[in-house]
Amino acid sequence: MKILFIHQNFPGQFKHLAPALVRQGHTVVAMTMQKVQTSQWQGVQLVPYGVHRGSTPNIHPWVSDFETKTIRGEACFRAALQLKAQGFVPDAIVAHPGWGESLFLKEVWPQARLGIYCEFFYHPHGADVGFDPEFPAKDAGDACRLHLKNTNNLLHFGVADAGISPTHWQASTFPEPFRRQITVVHDGIDTAAVAPNPGVSLTLSGSLALTRHDEVITFVNRNLEPYRGYHIFMRALPEILKRRPHARVLIVGGDDVSYGARPTLEEHGGQKWKDIFAAEVRPQISDADWQRVHFLGNIAYQHFIPLLQLSMVHVYLTYPFVLSWSLLEAMSAGCAIVASDTQPLHEAIRHDDTGRLVNFFDVAGLTNEICTLLNDPAARQRLGQNARAFAQANYDLQTVCLPKQLEWVQQLAAVS
Repeated sequence: MKILFIHQNFPGQFKHLAPALVRQGHTVVAMTMQKVQTSQWQGVQLVPYGVHRGSTPNIHPWVSDFETKTIRGEACFRAALQLKAQGFVPDAIVAHPGWGESLFLKEVWPQARLGIYCEFFYHPHGADVGFDPEFPAKDAGDACRLHLKNTNNLLHFGVADAGISPTHWQASTFPEPFRRQITVVHDGIDTAAVAPNPGVSLTLSGSLALTRHDEVITFVNRNLEPYRGYHIFMRALPEILKRRPHARVLIVGGDDVSYGARPTLEEHGGQKWKDIFAAEVRPQISDADWQRVHFLGNIAYQHFIPLLQLSMVHVYLTYPFVLSWSLLEAMSAGCAIVASDTQPLHEAIRHDDTGRLVNFFDVAGLTNEICTLLNDPAARQRLGQNARAFAQANYDLQTVCLPKQLEWVQQLAAVS
């Protein structure tokens, strides 16, 4: 088959699927907005493209998101026309539609079957928006803006032949009738590579060597922000550090924003979420205890896995939103996990079986669960072993997820 992938930051969620299709003997091409240094990646032919105009100044804020997606969709459309002129006609197109690139590809290849990665459908109520009362909407029109933000999703429903979603909860956010066209298959975790390592060690700042004998608490986000419960975790730290005088807290994440709103200049003086909540709790923490809190920033993957292997208790909090890979990687590494009792977690964390669940907003409850586990090696071992077994049975890349993804592509490309 000839298969075309579309992802503005390729490979993204397709980093395992695309090379696997190459290994099966298919011709695989990927269109990306990245500036690439080579024409191929793991056998995948890379076709970069770029936009040729920016957003309209002072455009109505409710439609600015869709204009951006239209601009990207046009850029991808025109690059696809050039690809077609060179003789490439895909049997199947697999796209992440989130940035609009795949909106017009059926105009180029009307016979190609289009499968879309269904990551999230926006809701003004009942999901991430309005979940955290600490950050209420400042404009009643936000619900209207969000409704229009789904225009991209809705237009894709009319041209897509199938969908794939990483979790059942994320798939459930999509409306019928398209929801029934979505197959749930996770992107997959390499559980052989992400595995427990009792002999692991990690050196911080070139001098502090940590091993499994140290009391290490880990917290990982792409960026440190409210959507992933950073503010809740930070508010638990003063009491945790008092009760656990030997604990080290390793915090991974950047100081930008991946999801939700940025801090406002008026309210926060241009500070980052990371600094806002660190400053909030700092007066409650002694200088000596603060030395045991380590902000590691964004770390390379080869250091991330040892960090998980080192963790005595791993904390993962999230709004009702997209589930992070890091949670499943922590399970695969055999971590004892304390997580928020929010919908995305319910598929992976069963309370007191594969982890412990705590109300997202319950700072005292979070503190107690962490400290209780730190004091209970048997419970940590049981939870960690169960978490790893669950990850292997349900999310293993080679034995579970990749075979199902390949089957989905085969079915997508099949002529109905």
